[in-house]
Amino acid sequence: MTDHELIRRAEAAGIAYRYRDFRGEDVAVSEETLGAILAALGDTGDTGDVSGAGDAGDTDDVSGAEGSGISEGSEGPGGASHRRGLTGGGDATAIAPAPAGRSWGFAVQLYSLRSRASWGHGDLRDLAELAAWSAGELGAGFVLINPLHAAEPLPPVSASPYLPMTRRFTSPLYLRIEDIPEYTELTDGQRERIDELAAPLRASNSTGDLIDRDAVWTAKRAALQIIHQVPRSDSRRASFRQFREREGSDLEHWAAWCALAELHGPDWRCWPDAARNLRKARRMTAAGNLGAAAGFHAWLQWLADEQLASAQRAARTAGMAIGVIRDLAVGAHPGGADAWTYQDQIVRGMSVGAPPDGFNQLGQDWVQPPWHPGRLAAAGYRPLASLLEAALRHAGGLRVDHVMGLMRLWWVPAGMTPDRGAYVRYDHRATVGALAGQAARAGALAIGEDLGTVDPWIREYLAERGILGTSMLWFSREPDGTPLRPEHWRRGCMATVGTHDLPPVTAFLTGEQVTVRARLGLLKQPEDMERRNAELMLSRWRDALVAEELIAPGASPGHADFTVALYGYLAKTPAQLISVSLADAVGDRRAQNMPGTSEEYPNWRVPLCDSDGRAVLLESLPGLPLVRAVARAAAAKQ
Repeated sequence: MTDHELIRRAEAAGIAYRYRDFRGEDVAVSEETLGAILAALGDTGDTGDVSGAGDAGDTDDVSGAEGSGISEGSEGPGGASHRRGLTGGGDATAIAPAPAGRSWGFAVQLYSLRSRASWGHGDLRDLAELAAWSAGELGAGFVLINPLHAAEPLPPVSASPYLPMTRRFTSPLYLRIEDIPEYTELTDGQRERIDELAAPLRASNSTGDLIDRDAVWTAKRAALQIIHQVPRSDSRRASFRQFREREGSDLEHWAAWCALAELHGPDWRCWPDAARNLRKARRMTAAGNLGAAAGFHAWLQWLADEQLASAQRAARTAGMAIGVIRDLAVGAHPGGADAWTYQDQIVRGMSVGAPPDGFNQLGQDWVQPPWHPGRLAAAGYRPLASLLEAALRHAGGLRVDHVMGLMRLWWVPAGMTPDRGAYVRYDHRATVGALAGQAARAGALAIGEDLGTVDPWIREYLAERGILGTSMLWFSREPDGTPLRPEHWRRGCMATVGTHDLPPVTAFLTGEQVTVRARLGLLKQPEDMERRNAELMLSRWRDALVAEELIAPGASPGHADFTVALYGYLAKTPAQLISVSLADAVGDRRAQNMPGTSEEYPNWRVPLCDSDGRAVLLESLPGLPLVRAVARAAAAKQ
């Protein structure tokens, strides 16, 4: 095949044969990559209707530079006035609700936030109490949490919230055992047994030791099996029945996958042929031991749904105009329940990720199979719409990780490094329409994480559909490289200092963010050059903070004062939402995640701690001066 023919086929299939990287340089995609993606898409490379998505060879990519409720006439957080032409799939006319004004709130990796009563792992009661306290005492309008997607049904349990077994259902790790209504019906002996299970996990809350999900889930599962045997009242049985009817086949598939995963392992690709077949598997798990196991997992989801609803109710009752903002991961594990359920709609032999950027200089491979654009279109985008509908339930908003993936995704062929991928387009009118339509139906905000390498038209289109963007302080710069002045920030966004993929402010100030990445081999330039660049960035931010009268000229602020000043800077921007990292607010030093690592770094297992590595519990937050100072800075009037 000639180069011209390969490029012609790639363009017809919606594959970009070149792109502009984070340095603004034009990069050609290799023939090997184009050929592999074409083969994975099928002989025709049909991607459905991708018209209007821009030229596949477009090189206009640029590096991402960068108190309230919802508008009047709303029902709950959002209004019926936004409900235009909603369908079960993509809707090219829907517009997501808009915030009524400025609002701020804490962003927290919920598993890391422990209380005296939680079992070594933050839970939905902790979420409810954080929301109620921060709203009532600090005036917060929302709390943003990590994805609560479900992992494996048996240990070992994967740590990453962004590589789940399903995005459709909730991890029972987040259940507060004592809040289950049937817990009150237990005998004294059963309660004593549950207390014994909880005791060592509660003891670990006072340490800075890494979170042990396997130990937590082993204990919680044992407790849940005890409670599951308690007879339910008529009203509780009716409620469970209604839940199962509402969730329909999606719940049946998840419960069936869990039952089979307990028997054959959590990767459906290694199962016997009969179990790999969706229809046969559902019959296998309809009765007997497998049926009982499936019923148990359906029951767990009912409990999680109830506690999610309670958390949002607590947030709104306390005065939050938005409440809980949930998070949706880009994809799910290739061996998990979603990939099993949607075998016909995903592309095997491909993984989604991101090209190299300023912080992740090797690129990223997220080990998640992408939707097949043509097959998703043929399904009327209903699988996507159903997922979004579930994610928006019991929430005042939804953050969509890597929202550009609704328009185009970086596909990495199996066996290739992340920098050797290519962008594949989707019909953005339908995919973004699904998000805007479901947000409008739920009366909730839609927030897109649009950091990194983004075409300008993507942000413009998302804004037209009411999708808020995300602007991050560290990477928000003027054309000359200096910090982006407050008045130049966009209004329709959630402003943050960092993200879960970056270290907290304290680590930037001490230089630990360079030390750790150098030790892990994540730098593409010499360490001394990286340190000079990091110090230059900090120096420029000190100058910017001085210019805004947030620190005194000539001052060398410590981590606490520097953190407060940075959030004060965000408050001077026109951003409608300001997200305050709880890790920043307690002075934590460790990053939750280091992209490009696996076992080399304890990703997603770091509990909330202060700058000295001491555990910070939920009950301690009201007494921490830094937490209150950061909250005051973020809440300051523009």
